Amino acid sequence: TERQMTMQKIDYNSPAALKKFLAERGMAMQKKFGQNFLVNERARQTLADSLALEDGMTAWEIGPGVGAMTAELLKKGAALTVFEIDRGFALILREFFEDTGDNFKIVEGDVLKTWKGEVKSKGIPKRVFGNLPYNIAAAFIADTIEKGVRFEKAVFTVQKEVAERMCAKAGSADYSSFSVLCQWAYDVKPVLDLAGGNFWPRPNVASRSVVMKKKADFPRCKNPERFIKMQRVLFSSRRKTVYNNLTRFTGNADTAISALQASGIEPMTRAERLPLEKLLELSDHLNTDILPT
Repeated sequence: TERQMTMQKIDYNSPAALKKFLAERGMAMQKKFGQNFLVNERARQTLADSLALEDGMTAWEIGPGVGAMTAELLKKGAALTVFEIDRGFALILREFFEDTGDNFKIVEGDVLKTWKGEVKSKGIPKRVFGNLPYNIAAAFIADTIEKGVRFEKAVFTVQKEVAERMCAKAGSADYSSFSVLCQWAYDVKPVLDLAGGNFWPRPNVASRSVVMKKKADFPRCKNPERFIKMQRVLFSSRRKTVYNNLTRFTGNADTAISALQASGIEPMTRAERLPLEKLLELSDHLNTDILPT
């Protein structure tokens, strides 16, 4: 069939072939979307394997491009929804995968704007995969966690620095509000380091793939919304003490002091020294009646 011929015409492992294919279609790589294709077949298989997909399992792929990973995920029998912001790529994906029937769906547009509608209509997928530019990755992961949506398992390929923040422990330079959010909702572990040469066009940064497994004992705090807001404020002025930032959050120094005392936290400590458990405890000890909405 024509589709099979098209599939044979594009070699996902060859930058030259990809370049030629896109040139024939009058398509240039869009820098604004942070597009880079993973041209290492073994790496794609490793990532697909790390998702532990089962036949018929619901999965999302964010930023599929021309479908190199899409093909791997469909091979594993995923019921796949892909989120693609680039119109030209969406057309190619339709052409390549239209005969996969009900197992394949494209959602066009910015995933940060479209994902909630998908959850509303179809529920939370079991698996999520994304090879994402830094700003999109952090925004998507934080947004889903803050909205109370957690995936059983997700694999994201991100800039190495972002991956380091996701896994960072209290007291380290990389530990941030984003580290706390990720580790509150998930067990996060690195899967694979990918140097620039694994991608086309070659990015200037190293990448790392991480696997996020949903924590069984989440949320472990009385008021998740308060915890999210509180920890964000505590990290917002890193040079200030936890007492200063907490006072700003509560609008009341006495409330801040009593919560810190109840949690056994030294007021002059900085937020980046506090492990997740302590931050959850602190949130639980806050007097709820006087908090800003």
